[in-house]
Amino acid sequence: MDKSISKKKKLLTPEKAASFIPVLISSIISILVIIFFVMPQYYKSKKVGLELNELTRKKNELDKLKSQYKIINKKFEKLNKEKSMIIELITGKSKLETLLSRLGEIGQKNNIKFKSIIPKKLSKAGEDSAKNKNIRNLNNRKAINKLNLKLDPLLVEGTRKYEFDFSFETEFANLVAFLRELEFQDNVILIDNINIKSTSQSGKKNEIDNPTEMLEVEMRLVFYGVI
Repeated sequence: MDKSISKKKKLLTPEKAASFIPVLISSIISILVIIFFVMPQYYKSKKVGLELNELTRKKNELDKLKSQYKIINKKFEKLNKEKSMIIELITGKSKLETLLSRLGEIGQKNNIKFKSIIPKKLSKAGEDSAKNKNIRNLNNRKAINKLNLKLDPLLVEGTRKYEFDFSFETEFANLVAFLRELEFQDNVILIDNINIKSTSQSGKKNEIDNPTEMLEVEMRLVFYGVI
């Protein structure tokens, strides 16, 4: 017993206690510093690192999006130019009044005697598609076939279609020359319907005996213009 007590006394000497207490205190302080300062700073720096990585990723994506935007913008500009060219090809540069005046000049040049010019219909781009959309909503197939609406491929966005009924008298040779000149106008001009009758008194009213006899012509012309 005396020996064990003496050993314990030797282990808990004042010198050893004086050196152990500062180590213990410094360890506790170190642990507290790690818990309350180092760890929060570590997690904070880790969060900042993740945010930095995310910002770097977004910056790289932004650079890619800018490149894609430039490519898309170039394609869009190209499409706009092509669209403008198509519209100009269809409608030309002449207004409706100018075109009708030119038709009058062409008619006078080819000895066309106009009897009447009647505007029949004005169509804008998008009207046909809206009508066809309404038709697709119908369940009755017979109603769809009855309406039989067709899209006009030349009636594109930014254009309108004019339909006029013309009635005039002329000789066959002059009629051919008149129609030929219509083909060379800068506007697209379509003949939707034409009815030709002879005005001779020979009893064969609907037959053309020679190219110089007078003809009675009824035709519908379709013009395209810019909105």
